[in-house]
Amino acid sequence: LAIPQPKAGAVTAVVAGVVAATRIGDPVLVRPSFVLGGRAMQIVGNEQALRHYLHNAVEVTEDSPVLVDKYIMGKEAEVDAICDAEGNVFIPGIMEHVEHTGVHSGDSISVYPSFSLSAKVKEQMIDYTIRLGRAIGIVGLYNIQFIVDSEDKVYVIEVNPRSSRTVPFLSKSTNVPMAKIATRVML
Repeated sequence: LAIPQPKAGAVTAVVAGVVAATRIGDPVLVRPSFVLGGRAMQIVGNEQALRHYLHNAVEVTEDSPVLVDKYIMGKEAEVDAICDAEGNVFIPGIMEHVEHTGVHSGDSISVYPSFSLSAKVKEQMIDYTIRLGRAIGIVGLYNIQFIVDSEDKVYVIEVNPRSSRTVPFLSKSTNVPMAKIATRVML
């Protein structure tokens, strides 16, 4: 879909991690592939710190890959949306994170309405949200997390084709019963 995302890779060995980080460029964000609440997630700025992380902080194996992502300094934001079988997308609002990029979304504070995103950035997020919901074929709730760099370029960090922890917050903040709407759409 030609939607920007940070350069990334998944590695299963220390040497592969160094190769991936060299290809991606410092600094990188490293984390276990199945991380909850930011546990063991770290920003590393050089090969020595990366090797230390891969040797000491996590287990790196075929069964436990480590994700290596380009770290982009900026703002994080996210959207909870609902898509139906016809490709109609409903976006009640855009939330902005208070913390800097690199803090796991499960450990950050989300604010609605957003407090510093430009109209251009919000339009880009809406466009990406609609295109991704339709292309993936989601029917129901989904969550997209974004990074906005210092030049207002919007990157997609991840798309979760499911309800997220922010649905109750956004529902209460907007007075939109998202779970109820999504359930009806799915049925």
